[in-house]
Order: sequence, then C-alpha cells, then structure tokens
Amino acid sequence: MKAYVFPGQGAQFPGMGKDLYENSDIAKQMFETANEILGFSITDIMFGEDAQALKQTKVTQPTIFLYSVILVKVLEESFQAEMVAGHSLGEFSALVAAGYLSFEDGLKLVSKRAMAMQKACEQNPSTMAAVLGLENEVVEEICSAIEEVVVPANYNCPGQLVISGSNEGIDIACEKLTEAGARRALKLPVGGAFHSPLMEPAKAELEQAIDETNFSVGICPIYQNVTAKPITNPEEIKVNLKKQLTASVLWTQTMQQMITDGLTSVIEVGPGKVLQALFKKVDRQILTESASL
Repeated sequence: MKAYVFPGQGAQFPGMGKDLYENSDIAKQMFETANEILGFSITDIMFGEDAQALKQTKVTQPTIFLYSVILVKVLEESFQAEMVAGHSLGEFSALVAAGYLSFEDGLKLVSKRAMAMQKACEQNPSTMAAVLGLENEVVEEICSAIEEVVVPANYNCPGQLVISGSNEGIDIACEKLTEAGARRALKLPVGGAFHSPLMEPAKAELEQAIDETNFSVGICPIYQNVTAKPITNPEEIKVNLKKQLTASVLWTQTMQQMITDGLTSVIEVGPGKVLQALFKKVDRQILTESASL
C-alpha cells in the first residue's frame, strides 16, 4: 500500500514553492488565493531569501501547508493515496490532500492555529528538547517526576523523542536525561512548548474554529497524531484534531501501525526528507521518495 505523508514545522526553506508558482497555472492561482485569504503576501516571504522571516510560527505553518497541498493539486491524477498522515502541522495538509477539508478551510485553520500558538508562546515562555538514545519509558518516567511542566511531545522514531515544557522544566529534564544515559538531550530553537499543556490557550481558540468548519468524507484513511490509528469518520477526525495541540504526536506508533496495515511505499509531500528518514529507521525495506513535479 502507498502512503502520502506531510511534514511539519521546521522543514521550511527560502524560495520554497517558487518553482510551483512559475511552472503551474493551478499553483499560481492557489498561491494568489492564499494571499487574499491571509490578507498579506505570503508568497513574497516564501519566494524570498530571508530565512529568519520564515521562522515565525505565524508564517512558517501556512508556508509549509501551502507548499504541500499545492504540490498535491499540481500532481492531480498521479496522487493516488491509500493512506495519509502528517506530522503535527502536516496533519492539516494531509486532511486537505485526502479531501476531508477544502483548501480554503484548511488554510484558514492553519493560519488560526499558527496565530493562536504564537500567542500561547508569548503568554507562557517555554521550549522543547530532543532526546536521543533512551527508551520511551525512561524518558516518560523522568518527565513525570519533575514538578515543572515537562511532557513527551513528539515520538519521532525509536530512540528519538522530543520533550516539551517550561524553560526551567526542560533544563532540569535535560540534566536528568543525560545522567540517565541519553546520547543527547539538546534544547531546540523553537518558540514554545508545542504539544504540551502549555498550549491550552491555543487549543481553546482552535476548538471553536474547528467546530465551525465543514469536514467531508475523504478518499482514504488518515492516521492521526493523537491515536496513530486509521480514521475515516469526519466527526472523529474533528475530535482528534482538537486534542492535537496539547497531546503528543505519536509518529513512531503511526509508522508502525501503517506498516502493520500493509504499507510498502511512502511519498513525502512537502519540503525536506525528514519523514522518509524516520520511516527508514523503523523499516529499511520501506520504499521512500519525495513528491515532485
């Protein structure tokens, strides 16, 4: 079975999407529509050379979403997904690609999500750290014993887990995880504690927007971050999507479930090759490639 997967924040690069805009009338029209919906020229930022401008959460999320979903539209008939999934933000790209959400509604939700997350980051100064070389259970146990807010945020692949929490909590956790034998416990250059209880203000804002958005039946199951299970029911998808901002991204479990369900090849749609590398760490036999024009 063939899966299409969609990357999240961090995969952006200056100039992304410019080739799509210049070589496809469909892409050009969709980018122009995005500028109208967002109320500013996101294409100027995407196609420019300012890497710093791309790093703002409120800009980064729509740019990665646009790059991914516009590429799907340009691929048209060659996009034949039997299963889809997206890492964090990428879940919204996957929902649009599989027909659960319209392009316009998906972009509005992503923009709302990005703004709400940025606001939550400003309210609660916080951060994340990558932990390498420890069993999940050891990381979970150490985090739960810390009085500050520290939780597992992204289960990326076996032996690679990202934790999320208050600045002080992450400092304490990194020290304790290193003592416990982590090969690395390294703070990440991110704006806040994504996928943790500190995103609760953003979750509350996004919940209302999700409730007001129309979801349809898609073309194939989506493996959602909070369950790592294949979902097709639009109402169930909405419930899981509301939990996503404060819950862990179960990406390791998602990859394992997809393989159990018959996955043989993965196509990554969007900037970078991060998700392909993660699949290879779970099963080297999986065929992986990047979607391209």
